[in-house]
Amino acid sequence: RDGAAARAALEELAAEYPDDRALSAMTVLVRELEGGSTTPFADHAVLAVARRHLEDEVAPAVRQVLPAQTGYAWLAPCWSSLAQRAAGLAFRGVQADSHAGNHAAPLWLLAGEWMAACDAVERIESWWRIPAPLMWMTEARYRTEGLDAAWPLLAELAWLAPGCFAALLTRLGDASLDALRRRFDAEFPGTGGADDYAWFPAWLLVVKPALAGRLGEARVQRNRAESRATALLGEILRREHEGDQHELVSLRQKLSRLHAGLFEAYMGTRKVQHR
Repeated sequence: RDGAAARAALEELAAEYPDDRALSAMTVLVRELEGGSTTPFADHAVLAVARRHLEDEVAPAVRQVLPAQTGYAWLAPCWSSLAQRAAGLAFRGVQADSHAGNHAAPLWLLAGEWMAACDAVERIESWWRIPAPLMWMTEARYRTEGLDAAWPLLAELAWLAPGCFAALLTRLGDASLDALRRRFDAEFPGTGGADDYAWFPAWLLVVKPALAGRLGEARVQRNRAESRATALLGEILRREHEGDQHELVSLRQKLSRLHAGLFEAYMGTRKVQHR
């Protein structure tokens, strides 16, 4: 990342091979090395311009001349620099959907600095109630501690913002999560839309009851039927273990009222067990 040496090498290449197809991309990268700044961003608009420059100009140039893994390593310090310069900018809730990247936390994620991303999210008031920061924290938890530790936040994200949940699963590229998602898509009796993913945690307890303990750590959102259904299924699993048949009848009736299809899927597993 020596700008002066890179410029000298680029000029030598241009002199000897003026028609080399990599020259334009390499010029972009050399300019990026030469033009590095540490000045904090004055506002979100300035950050947005700098981010678009990295995404639309620098990143494509990196992909053109460097192998994928090397390219990721080359770009990481660029994202880290943007995150440091954005550290003083507060999260703007109105930008959660259209300009979610204009905050330090997602930039730290792009840089692979997971703990720094956690710290940035924690400075956002009530971050667990806002889709974008919750998604950032969920990814950071997954990257630092693994899938088992991330389950509670994944559940909360599914309830709060099922579209963000689906997008994060794609971004994580976790083989076991992808397999569960494919099974959910094939089996869950929903509408087939993105909102179905709000029921993913409850459905998960039907097919993976061993996760009841981890999902039980999620903050229940009482105003959401999908969250109440997950908590209810956790209670049903506990009652089954205790053998309280009278209470089970009442709890199962409540589950049926919340989502008839989910209730049928749950009872289907019990019929198989009974046979």
